[in-house]
Amino acid sequence: MPLSERDNEILNELIRNPSVTSMALEEKHQLTRRQLGYSINKVNDWLLSKDLPVIERTRQGHFIIDQSVYTNFGMDEEIIAAEKPILTGKQRTYYLIMMLVGSEETLSLNHFTSELQLSKNTVLSELKEAQQYLDDYHVLIKYSRKEGYLVDGKEFQIRKLLMNVTYQLLFMQDGAARIKKIAGIDEEELDDYRKRIENVENKLSLKFTDEKLETMPYILALILKRIKKGFAVNTFSIQYEELSDTKEYQATEEIFKKNEHIPMEERLFVTLHLLTASVYSISFPMEDDVIPNLGSATDDMLRQFEKSACVYLHERDQLLNKLLQHIKPAYYRIKYQLSETSSTQVPLSKEFKALHHLVKQSTAPLEQLIGSRIPDSESSFITMLIGGWMKRQGESIEKKVKAIVVCPQGVSVSRLMLNELSELFPEFVFLDSLSVREFLHYHLEYDIVFAPTFLETDKKLFVVKTFLGREERQRLRKQVMLELYGYLPNHLDIDEIIQIIGRHAHIHNEGALIEDIQNYINQDNEDSVNYSMGKAEYNLDELITPASITLKDKAGDWEEAVKEGARPLLENKSITGDYVDSMLRYTEEDPYIVIGPNIAIPHASPEDGVNEVGMSLLRLKEGVLFSEEYRINLVIVIAAVDKQKHIHALMQLMKLAGSQTARDQITAADSVKDIYKIIQSYSKD
Repeated sequence: MPLSERDNEILNELIRNPSVTSMALEEKHQLTRRQLGYSINKVNDWLLSKDLPVIERTRQGHFIIDQSVYTNFGMDEEIIAAEKPILTGKQRTYYLIMMLVGSEETLSLNHFTSELQLSKNTVLSELKEAQQYLDDYHVLIKYSRKEGYLVDGKEFQIRKLLMNVTYQLLFMQDGAARIKKIAGIDEEELDDYRKRIENVENKLSLKFTDEKLETMPYILALILKRIKKGFAVNTFSIQYEELSDTKEYQATEEIFKKNEHIPMEERLFVTLHLLTASVYSISFPMEDDVIPNLGSATDDMLRQFEKSACVYLHERDQLLNKLLQHIKPAYYRIKYQLSETSSTQVPLSKEFKALHHLVKQSTAPLEQLIGSRIPDSESSFITMLIGGWMKRQGESIEKKVKAIVVCPQGVSVSRLMLNELSELFPEFVFLDSLSVREFLHYHLEYDIVFAPTFLETDKKLFVVKTFLGREERQRLRKQVMLELYGYLPNHLDIDEIIQIIGRHAHIHNEGALIEDIQNYINQDNEDSVNYSMGKAEYNLDELITPASITLKDKAGDWEEAVKEGARPLLENKSITGDYVDSMLRYTEEDPYIVIGPNIAIPHASPEDGVNEVGMSLLRLKEGVLFSEEYRINLVIVIAAVDKQKHIHALMQLMKLAGSQTARDQITAADSVKDIYKIIQSYSKD
């Protein structure tokens, strides 16, 4: 087996300089310890095949080379001309696509067979593999006798493809040489682009990452070649106003200084490339006006993370600025679907996997601003930034109790339980609310489980009701703390503090006051939590309206009651008929939908047929049997579109369900107006 180019270089280095150390070789050839070890093993295999002694290493990192190795090759001779490394299937796909997108020639089948050293049939098979890769970009491989093989599709998509494949090839062995050969790019041209990029850095007062500095000259050279060949970015979704006022747009003058007739669309495309480039450092604070509300959305994300992870991050402004350095280019990458061109996702450590999970749960403010889901590659980098900051401060969620909530009756009740328990145990990290099925396949590490039913688990399990009264909450907290710690830690009831303040002063912003009090209480506690009520999407009276209230004396059976209760939501198209069928299926002999005496909340999952968030109320004076144990007078159908929007209203409903007076008044009411007044009285915080 011939040596690869890298292995050959290392063997030559060892013969020329036998006193070199492992560390020096790793640094010179930019290798990890494992990569160097792999190369040394390959060299030794090759030496054995030549009946020569292997190269040994000492514990101090020095090498022992037998004299016969020097005698056989001589001190001044190169060993062998390194053969081209054999490409993997994926690498062949990248190489083939680069030929299609970047080649200066008209390509025939012979070009591919010659360059890839494959048969015609194998090349045709490889072209099919490449087409599968291109499907994600909505780009086709086409062939004609006149033009040969080429790619066909929107130029914006082809540019995305070009950038991604360039990135992949440059991190392949011999990849840079292959790109230069295919596209006819010489080193002098690349040096010119490197100088232009340095000028851009100076103009923008920033430093791009090493990775970007490596790839940008090739990408810019390839883009310019496509422009010269007449491939133009004409119609695409880049917003002129969003990009033309940026410093990066002005900096494109440095990129195009020898090409004065570059169309505005091309300047915008290169502006986008500069905006999406990851930044290593920046010499001034990030400006919030570049992307309106980006700073506040990032701050909201960080606050939500602090709450979820039960941490209070110090020097938040510095961390916020670091996050913005990454999130600004990520904003453009995500918005214009260029995230795949960013660096390969780094495997996260065990602790960072849990942090990543909490980060992903906290990114809603950014997703709302961008209008797209944040990919894992971007949220992973945010996780590493936040996780590194926490380690610097000595923070770790590994020391904290990590809890999950498992509930068999659907998203609404399980999410409600999670919110209630999070408030009751602010020192715990609550990772998720899960169905029983999700629990059986859950992959994150946790310490305790809360559930309304018994579960098979080797962790501590606390069986709790889906809705807890005040005394039940206090008993549960005492039980859990005694079980975990053997004592009751000091715990201040924030609700009571707020009530005391309210008796003596007018509270302008209760949510902000709660957050400040919580921060003060926990400022010196490593298990601190940044507690925030958050902004509610809906109040109860916004979801249960007069139009969604139905008055009946009785129903024939439970199925009829559910169908009658759901009728207002069916009529206003908030739900489909499939949702009603799913509710009936889920609620067969399921006591967990009963949230209080005489009151039940049948519901199903959003994917079962919810079009819009909503609630409806059916009042039955005589009630209906749900099972032998329960007679239900109030049937409240819940339609949730996600895990959040209806939760605030559901919390208000739970307070109503806990009041016997309110339940009796609604059951006895003679008009929709009277019932709605009661609902309104529970729709205030």
